[in-house]
Amino acid sequence: MTDNIIIPPNYLKKINKPLIFLAGPIQGAHTWQDDAIKMINESAPELYIANPRREINIEHDFSTEMYNKQVDWESYHLKKAGKKGAIMFWLAKESKHLCERAYAQTSRFELGEWKTKHEKNKAQIVVGIEEGFTGSKYIIRRLSQDCPNIPICHTLEQTCKEAIRLAKLRNI
Repeated sequence: MTDNIIIPPNYLKKINKPLIFLAGPIQGAHTWQDDAIKMINESAPELYIANPRREINIEHDFSTEMYNKQVDWESYHLKKAGKKGAIMFWLAKESKHLCERAYAQTSRFELGEWKTKHEKNKAQIVVGIEEGFTGSKYIIRRLSQDCPNIPICHTLEQTCKEAIRLAKLRNI
C-alpha cells in the first residue's frame, strides 16, 4: 500500500486532500481497481484513493464480523469521498458468475444511494459502464433523466479522468 491508497481495514482519519472512492463490483469482476489506481496515480498522485478490494482473497472465510467491518469501512470512506472528493463508479462487466449472489448487487444499491445524495447534497459522482454490464441501458436512461450533471463514461480511462476532475473541484 502506498501512502495515498487506503484499503480495508485501514481508515483514513484526517482528510487533507481530495479522496476518490472506487465503487463498483468486486465479486465476479476482474481486478479493475488496479488499473484505475495506476491511471489516477499517473495523473494525480496527490489524491487519496479508497479501494474496497482487499489485498487478499478472503471470499471463503469471510465471517460476519469481517463483513460488518468491511461494510463500515466502505460507508465511512464513501461519506468522506462524497464530502471531500468524488465517488467513481466503474460498472465492470461480469467475468466470473457466482450463482449464490446477483452480480454487482451492492454496487447497484450504492449507485442508487449516491444518485440520491447527488440530487440532495450535490455529491460528486461519475459513472463508467463497461460494455457488457447487464442493465446498463436502464442505468444510463434513469441517470440521464434525473441527474444530467452526472458524467456517464464508457471507458475506465475516461471515468478515472472525470473522477480526478470532479475530486479537484472540491475545495478543502
